[in-house]
Amino acid sequence: MKKWLSLFSVLVLFASCDKKNKIEKEIDEIPMSIKVERFDKIFYETPAENFLKVKQQYPYFFPADTPDSVWVNKINNPLYRELYSEVQKKYSNFEKVNSDLVSLFQHIKYYFPNTKTPKVVTLISEMDYQNKAIYTDSLVLISLDLYLGKSHKFYEFPEYLKQNFEQTQIMPDIVSSFSETKIAFGNNKSLLSYMVYAGKQLYLKDVLLPECSDADKIGYTLEQINWCQENESYMWRNFMEEQLLYSTDSKLPSRFINPAPFSKFYLEIDNESPGRVGTWLGWQIVRSFMNNNDITLQQLLQMDPIELFQNSKYKPKK
Repeated sequence: MKKWLSLFSVLVLFASCDKKNKIEKEIDEIPMSIKVERFDKIFYETPAENFLKVKQQYPYFFPADTPDSVWVNKINNPLYRELYSEVQKKYSNFEKVNSDLVSLFQHIKYYFPNTKTPKVVTLISEMDYQNKAIYTDSLVLISLDLYLGKSHKFYEFPEYLKQNFEQTQIMPDIVSSFSETKIAFGNNKSLLSYMVYAGKQLYLKDVLLPECSDADKIGYTLEQINWCQENESYMWRNFMEEQLLYSTDSKLPSRFINPAPFSKFYLEIDNESPGRVGTWLGWQIVRSFMNNNDITLQQLLQMDPIELFQNSKYKPKK
């Protein structure tokens, strides 16, 4: 009996892989051309006397209440010019990023055919780490100054933030922003709702960034991924014993969902844990649901989190 079950599992796995390969071939055939505008270059390489032309071309970057002198001074500021120089060293060749963008937008077009392909604009954003990449209906903004590498001399941030200032985070960050336009949160403020919402965001990366590693999708190191896998059962048991899943305690998102140096179980394991372990667990719940149910991606993204969890058949690996 066990032999037949094992054979059946292998056949199911092959069928699933074959289906995925077929989809990827179809996606690869989608015609896609993208327009990337290097606003970072345009801004810092435009003579001050021609600034008004830049302002007219990119009005969304220049608030009406900010005097032109502020921008001209920024163009000539030695510190900003050094930052610009560092960005150009890292991204003088943009072919890899461009290729990744084409693949991402092909996947988006396949799964969301009514979505328009936006224009991509790169910029230097004054280290606004909370808005590294922004996706709107017609525009994607990428702040290249926040993808220079975690060890860059300009970064005076905590390590848990700096570890995601890598080029490999550009596509995952774009999908995170894109997901906010596609996933409804709802009115339920339980920890489980936050977990499932974050899990849907990460599952969307599974679909749109199939070549991306799990570590890059969630913004973990390999060691942090391994820690979560090794402690999955322990974390889940703690959530159940402390009755956290359905709690609406406003402190829970900061303990388990939001970026942080570590998660806060208030136990000895805290200093060993990565931040956002609730996000990682939510990802496993959504993956389990999709492995055990036959629904479309769009249906998943709109689904009630409690119903999703109840039908996920999620069991943590021991």
